[in-house]
Amino acid sequence: MKNSNDKFELIAKTFYGLEEVLAEEIRSIGATNIIKHNRAVSFNGDKELMYKSNYHLRTALRILKPIFVFNVRSTKSLYRSIKEYKWEKIFGVEDTFAIDAVISSNYFTHSKYAALKVKDAIADRFRSKFNERPSVDVDNPTIRIQIHIYEDQCTVALDSSGDSLHKRGYRLSTMMAPLNEALAAGMILLSGWDRKSEFIDPMCGSGTIPIEAALIALNIPPGYLGRTYGFQKWNDFDQTIWSKISAESAVEKDSKFIIVASDKSPKAIETTSRNVKSAKLMNHIKIGIKYFDELEPTSKNGMIIMNPPYGERLKEEDISDLYKMIGDSLKTNFFGFDAWILSASNTAMKNVGLKTSKRLTLYNGALECKFYKYSLYSGSKKYKD
Repeated sequence: MKNSNDKFELIAKTFYGLEEVLAEEIRSIGATNIIKHNRAVSFNGDKELMYKSNYHLRTALRILKPIFVFNVRSTKSLYRSIKEYKWEKIFGVEDTFAIDAVISSNYFTHSKYAALKVKDAIADRFRSKFNERPSVDVDNPTIRIQIHIYEDQCTVALDSSGDSLHKRGYRLSTMMAPLNEALAAGMILLSGWDRKSEFIDPMCGSGTIPIEAALIALNIPPGYLGRTYGFQKWNDFDQTIWSKISAESAVEKDSKFIIVASDKSPKAIETTSRNVKSAKLMNHIKIGIKYFDELEPTSKNGMIIMNPPYGERLKEEDISDLYKMIGDSLKTNFFGFDAWILSASNTAMKNVGLKTSKRLTLYNGALECKFYKYSLYSGSKKYKD
């Protein structure tokens, strides 16, 4: 067995558009050989860094540990190569396993069928060696295995995270279409918020953006609530290393920042309050019911980040009025602030009526969105009537 300080490759999965932010996060925890990919960042680290990446990375969805790579052009060769691997060194017949398949290949068209062949190959290897086989458990397996086939190359990796890392554990209830926690953290990090100036989410919904902002400002790791990870079930799990890392919940800094979570919906405020309390952040986030056009900042400058409705559940005239109100409120009440708006509706965004200073592409689930920045400072003709 390898020493715990031996380095190996790891792959952190993320959302499109957050690769640079994730790479910077990975750099900050001491990884080497950091390479950005589409929706992923690869890097080198030891066992301690693998544990640390699961616990500390805000914009990662999963941390994968590749274990072998081979060329493949048919289900027969896929089955054969998987069966030849010494799976019994990784887990036993008393354990459970699950297979996830991601495929982008002309040789394979159905990811579920490829996953089934991998499952059969592993089961058959155990059966031929021990006359019994481990069971499949798709919900809570001992070992979660991911195969990634790109054209004729198959990478087999162990998923060290278990559940997706966006599941921090604080969200007790949600409004419709809640924002993914890792995406919310990525939006805040992309915005360049200084972690000190006033931070406002005027359409807070479930409270995800303000909660993630508070965790960032206080330097609290996203794993601080004590969720479990896939690597804790591995046969080489090192409790000593993990105890050291999981005790690293940062000491809170003086909370001189102001974070405001506001919404016109009483239900949204109730939901946000529950989640903020669950996150143990009630002392750091001000929560209140207000329409955006009634909201006034307490500082001369700061940051606004919002995720307004995109139009799927609103009539066209209602969405136009909403986005016009957003623009008018920004122009009237938030001079000196930077504002960022996530939206999938280019048509609706035209009603904001302000000139963007930056526009980034992000995905909210499968929905392509733009993340629009407005710098509400003097010198822009559009901000004065």
